[in-house]
Amino acid sequence: MPLCWLISEEGNHKPIQLPHLQTVVLGRGPETTIKDKKCSRQQVELKSECNKGYVKVKQLGLNPTSVDSVVIGKGNQVKIKPGQQLCIVNELYPYTVQFRENLTGSHGGAKKPREPPSEDRESQGEVQSLKAARQAEGIPVSPGHEQTTKITESGGHWSQGLKTSMQDPDMQVYKDDKVVVIKDKYPKARHHWLVLPWQSIPSLKALCEEHCDLVKHMQKVADQMVQQCPDSATLHFRTGYHAVPSMSHVHLHVISQDFDSPCLKNKKHWNSFTTEYFIESRDVIHMLETDGKVTVKEGTGELLKLPLRCHVCRKELPTIPALKEHLKSHFPR
Repeated sequence: MPLCWLISEEGNHKPIQLPHLQTVVLGRGPETTIKDKKCSRQQVELKSECNKGYVKVKQLGLNPTSVDSVVIGKGNQVKIKPGQQLCIVNELYPYTVQFRENLTGSHGGAKKPREPPSEDRESQGEVQSLKAARQAEGIPVSPGHEQTTKITESGGHWSQGLKTSMQDPDMQVYKDDKVVVIKDKYPKARHHWLVLPWQSIPSLKALCEEHCDLVKHMQKVADQMVQQCPDSATLHFRTGYHAVPSMSHVHLHVISQDFDSPCLKNKKHWNSFTTEYFIESRDVIHMLETDGKVTVKEGTGELLKLPLRCHVCRKELPTIPALKEHLKSHFPR
């Protein structure tokens, strides 16, 4: 029977084994290294069914635990499989589950797996891929057990959604044999596109030296998008990647810096584009050229909780509406 492991996508600690049919309760504490007081010490209850290839997850804490950005709800339980993402609280501290054959023939003594290699993540299917596009686009999802169950148990409709977005002529802005550019469904600025490779690359951590030419091509296409934009003379653009959450299908953001959009609704949206959580495309290229891999700093997810601060003058604002009103002074229509 395979062994089940809970893997921190941020690499904050070693994998945690989830023994077959044994209840494991996790939350704030040394085992997860989570120090966030919004996370209960008993936030989630996990029970793996190794013979069936899934883990039952029950939210115990008051603040939301989510699977693929859908809130479970206190007291509710869902099933997760490899390829889906569990965020312990408030869409932070992302984890995946992994099943490995127990070559020892026993329930103990097996070596703990390292961070899942890219080929394993690619084989997890297109459920992962659409999840990334969904989170990058900020698609709103209402919390609820029934909806969570539907999404986590019906990978097909997630998969079809991504294919539809990439193939839909109304969404496409540009395509060639290597990449496609689509309009972000929920843009966080006046101009916001995603550059996606046709090749299946699940995450920034899966990028290696052999992808360097592809990533450079993605940047070249992003530059072309900016050049052809009628507002390029008056608006500044940035191109980059979100560091941590669900980078299950690598996609490059091309976004104008006015952030004038009704879809920008909360602190997480803002900080994901205006802090080091947003990794510049050229920095990714440099890391691949010099190190052959992309390194994400430990604790990057904490940046999403920073105070709201104007990215132009660094003034701190108390709320998103106040911030948006302030931005009008920098980016008049």
